[in-house]
Amino acid sequence: MSFTGPSMASGGKTARRAFDFGKTYVVRPKGKHQATVVWLHGLGDNGSSWSQLLEALPLPNIKWICPTAPTRPVTLFGGFPSTAWFDVEELSEDAPDDLEGLDAAATHVANLLSTEPADIKIGIGGFSMGSATALYSGTCFSVGKYANGNPFTANLSAVVGLSGWLPCAKTLGKQLEGADGAADRAASLPTLLCHGKGKLLNFLLGLSSHHFHWERLAFYFLLFVVVWLLQLMTWSHTNTARSPLVC
Repeated sequence: MSFTGPSMASGGKTARRAFDFGKTYVVRPKGKHQATVVWLHGLGDNGSSWSQLLEALPLPNIKWICPTAPTRPVTLFGGFPSTAWFDVEELSEDAPDDLEGLDAAATHVANLLSTEPADIKIGIGGFSMGSATALYSGTCFSVGKYANGNPFTANLSAVVGLSGWLPCAKTLGKQLEGADGAADRAASLPTLLCHGKGKLLNFLLGLSSHHFHWERLAFYFLLFVVVWLLQLMTWSHTNTARSPLVC
């Protein structure tokens, strides 16, 4: 699936960036379908690896949708192409957010959820950059729209973030204040955030070695997710006012 968004070209004219998303992998529920979760992989990964892990979880009532991000030049890598939900220029709180890329990714996720039955709960989760995209989608849900002003239509029941960050964190307060009911929607959205204790000393080295340890790390994180989602399945649609859980 492709998505095209506006961007500025030379001379101040508006160009359009096309985002071609990769293959989507689906893990069907083995029991009664009660919830659907879109799970987003990290930088340089794909939906296949996570679908294999998620299929092994003892959550028979959840359908997992694992899309693959577009392959695009990543500024952090000197323009080297990689699967990425959005562009990253630097690892800093002051780094600019790729709002166009974030909007495209969040729109793709919402489209994947648009055909799900109305009587089930829907959620978004992810790891690393996928976590950032999931949290951004939760922000769009709370505000009711994307950064480009288009309405966000997915009715989220939960957001899960593993080893990620919140894009646009510095402007979130103003966004919530500027949209009617946004603060209430944000407070009522069940959110699980998990993060390890390791320091980000050498990001590129970590990426090059992640294949040796990411499955074990993901397994321990997913144990928390299993417990949390099992609890979430027992909550009614009218009783979702919960504080975010951080572990």
